[in-house]
Amino acid sequence: MDPQPFGDAERSLMRTALHAAARGPRGANPLVGAVLVDATGRILHVGHHRGAGTAHAEVDVLERAASAGTDLRDTTMYVTLEPCNHWGRTGPCAEAIVAAGVPRVVFGAPDRTTAASGGSAAMRAAGLDVRSGLLADEAEQLNERWGETMRAQRPFVTLKVAQTLDSRIAAADGTSQWITSSSAREHGHDVRARADAVLVGTGTVLADDPRLTARTGDGGAVARQPLRVVMGLRPVPDRAAVRGTDGRFRHVTTHDPHSALAELYDAGVRHVLIEGGATTAAAFLRVGLVDEIALYQAPLLLGAGRAAFQDLRIGTLAGASRWQLDPTGGGPVQQLGPDLWIHLRPTA
Repeated sequence: MDPQPFGDAERSLMRTALHAAARGPRGANPLVGAVLVDATGRILHVGHHRGAGTAHAEVDVLERAASAGTDLRDTTMYVTLEPCNHWGRTGPCAEAIVAAGVPRVVFGAPDRTTAASGGSAAMRAAGLDVRSGLLADEAEQLNERWGETMRAQRPFVTLKVAQTLDSRIAAADGTSQWITSSSAREHGHDVRARADAVLVGTGTVLADDPRLTARTGDGGAVARQPLRVVMGLRPVPDRAAVRGTDGRFRHVTTHDPHSALAELYDAGVRHVLIEGGATTAAAFLRVGLVDEIALYQAPLLLGAGRAAFQDLRIGTLAGASRWQLDPTGGGPVQQLGPDLWIHLRPTA
């Protein structure tokens, strides 16, 4: 139940903001949506956050308004999460709202992170009419797992898997290029480009010698590259492609997922993409440190070969690791050429 008396029309506006928020990708930042309305409640602009380093939802709406020449003097902004009050890759949203001249703000859930909270107080101090708690439970649930990672002070973890119908990531002779189509691989590079770090085990490096760079459809490197991380105790060869020449390489000498994430968090990493191999994936799954799975399902059968996951140490069906479709980031299932992309999150 809302802690303040909001009407049906306002609930509808916040649901529009929540729907917009769900279009964004999960990762280093929470999913946030914003709606700007005029004095009659008519929707003027809708925005959402598109991932780390891009404009936050509030700024997205303000930029749309500026481009359209919208008069903001009698408007209200509905935001799913309390506008942030800190400088990160982008500036404080609370400050941007004040500077733009929006007089009223309604938000859903409070920002519970130490670094970014306090936006509502800053806006009230500037004279804005600020209300909170509208559909707060729904707004909290949208970012529940992300909130857990922030409270635990660890990166958000995405596990990427490209497999056959019988859950193989390589054939019996070790060949794996390519199980999925070029469309699926291009999509995978988009996911890679959004991450702060891409992590594989030493076994994957020794077997496949991956570059782990984020590339465009024509093979060129994207401007912002994730940190390339190898986890394991075996040395990484000097000539390994993953080392590169740009200094964006790190060897995390541990088999413990908790220790690996702690080291990366201390290094400023807030979103880790795990790309292999089966042993590394299983290690993170066993201890509950995977926040979403990006599954690329190819319409192939091998019958034998390298399994997508090693032993998860689950002895009975009742102990199964359970997942559900995640509708955020473009939808729970997308067709990519002949393949399917299936977006999953843990079942609560």
